[in-house]
Amino acid sequence: MILETKPGKTHPIGATVYPEGVNFCVFSKHAEAIELLLFDGENTVKPAHIIPLDNKRNRTFHYWHIFVRDLQPGQVYAYRVYGPYAPELGHRFDAQKVLLDPYAKAIVGDEIYNREAAILPGDNCAKALRGVVVDTGTYDWEGDMPLRLPFSSSIIYELHVGGFTRNPNSELEGDKRGTFAGLIQKIPYLKNLGITAVELLPVHYFDPEDVRPGLENYWGYSTIGFFAPYRKYSSDRSPLGPLNEFRDMVKALHKAGIEVILDVVFNHTAEGNEKGATLSFRGFDNTTYYILDENKRYYSNYSGCGNTFNTNHPIVGSLIIDCLNYWVSEMHVDGFRFDLAAILSRNIDGTPIEKGYNIIWAIESDPILAGTKLIAEAWDAAGLYSVGQFVEFADWFAEWNGPFRDDVRRFVKSDPGCVITLAARILGSPDIYPDSNDVNRSVNFITCHDGFTLNDLVAYNEKHNEANGEENTDGANDNHSWNCGVEGDTENAKISALRLQQMKNLLTILFMSQGTPMLLMGDEVRRTQKGNNNAYCQDNGLSWFDWSQVDKQFDLWCFVRRLIHLHQSLALFHEEKGLEVTYASLNPHITWHGVRLGKPDWSQHSHSLAFSLRHPKEDEYLHVMLNAYWQPLEFELPLTGKGENWYRLVDTSLPLDDSVCDLWSATLIESQTYTVAARSSVVLMVKDEQ
Repeated sequence: MILETKPGKTHPIGATVYPEGVNFCVFSKHAEAIELLLFDGENTVKPAHIIPLDNKRNRTFHYWHIFVRDLQPGQVYAYRVYGPYAPELGHRFDAQKVLLDPYAKAIVGDEIYNREAAILPGDNCAKALRGVVVDTGTYDWEGDMPLRLPFSSSIIYELHVGGFTRNPNSELEGDKRGTFAGLIQKIPYLKNLGITAVELLPVHYFDPEDVRPGLENYWGYSTIGFFAPYRKYSSDRSPLGPLNEFRDMVKALHKAGIEVILDVVFNHTAEGNEKGATLSFRGFDNTTYYILDENKRYYSNYSGCGNTFNTNHPIVGSLIIDCLNYWVSEMHVDGFRFDLAAILSRNIDGTPIEKGYNIIWAIESDPILAGTKLIAEAWDAAGLYSVGQFVEFADWFAEWNGPFRDDVRRFVKSDPGCVITLAARILGSPDIYPDSNDVNRSVNFITCHDGFTLNDLVAYNEKHNEANGEENTDGANDNHSWNCGVEGDTENAKISALRLQQMKNLLTILFMSQGTPMLLMGDEVRRTQKGNNNAYCQDNGLSWFDWSQVDKQFDLWCFVRRLIHLHQSLALFHEEKGLEVTYASLNPHITWHGVRLGKPDWSQHSHSLAFSLRHPKEDEYLHVMLNAYWQPLEFELPLTGKGENWYRLVDTSLPLDDSVCDLWSATLIESQTYTVAARSSVVLMVKDEQ
């Protein structure tokens, strides 16, 4: 069969479906020749058609393009690219390698894929990933649109699609476990907990073999297809099944009022360093897609993963914008969390961009992305720490507030000199974000995927990553954790009770602070990784959500649920402008105290802090007392108005079922003082008796 072709056109990049056929377009500045490969099946060993792209007929500037008549959605395709193999010049063309289209919107071949074949010399066609032609306009969204919830009303839940339901005790059918469809079935759980947004660890197509031999890349921070959902997260394994199942998930979450935020990895790719795999970008144009060292044989490694994506190159920047636009316009996602986002502020030579254009500005200035949640992990693996700068220099970006995590942990474990920094974190970190137009652009968290779980934070002094096969050298060493007296599991009832109390303290501070709270999957039911603080390669029960814990830890689950409800029900935690620090104001404000009213102890040896939160317009008045000291402390309480009294909403020293309650069932406090137990937190609220 001879296929009819036309020269094609330069836009859109990728494979685009038209009534008469499909247009293919890729970028390569230094290629000498390109072949389009068409396969009859997703795993066929050889292509059914090899179509050469003529250097004159099918090339405009650095874009290679061709139109093939009568092709349909579902067509499997890939490329071979010919050019110089000259590592000293940065060129690594290898026509023996079958390449994945950087714009492929669906990817197949995972059953035959072999990373080693993409590394070693020789033809890897029989073991290569391939793209699938997609017509994205045929899905029935039933009127769905992104929710556009403000940060001020958001509760974010960081979730791994595979790990959330892969455990057999998830009670899902086998083919649904660990999939987008499985997540759909657990939406009632998220809704009941009070979650308003799920932040999904990478669902872009990644390389599970980009890891130490014998293990599997579990987290997914090894992207090779930025436009395609990861196929193994779909119960529908047909070529186009993952797209529709992902969209089914988004639509179902939106119907429940829950946003979808994607963790995106634009800082590096799965191709690795000079000893890595030729899968796509490297084979199309290595010098365009990566930041290279002065000796161009080697890759600049600001990501800690072997290479650095050249995000501020015009071609790479356009790919990033096109990718984000696609996930918003065609897949209806609500936002993005940018992994190692400080790399986005590095120039094409790797130096930080102090002022002027960069991809960060392009992202938040893009009209399609207007209103989406944009969250930066504002650091990289090479020492560029930019916390505060995304919020300072960008108008819309929010940030993971790393200092919030560290300072709250240090206070709760009774480190010295933490009270004054804790106060700043509670207030929305004005020392970090002095000019923020929305205090909620600080995304506050105690734990995330990268590090200890909440349970392990109070159960381990040291990391225990031996299962990762790196002799426990991987993962962070400085975790600000405290095991409460025994390393790991214990049957000591006193230590177990203290650990539970410490978890409640950490959660209480999280939800009593200004900013957007984020929870890690499973923290609400004491998920443990047995002290592993870098479980990136543990696709097993160590990382999975254990659904049996929902019943076993139901009281803690209820504690978290009630804290979320309290946070969501009060206007004090929906303010965008930072609270005034004062004793009296007609505006929402905060007042600092110590054990004595109006006398906070900011000294190095202090382990306690109290503060009053007041919203006069909404008639809300809270008093919060935090005692990280190892002995009880008696705190003075502010006077109330006539006919008003303090009622206890939270006391973390009490049994779980009494630790937190709604205002209608709160306990009356008749004294002018309150004894806060050792290492505990208390929240009171004024209630009008009239």
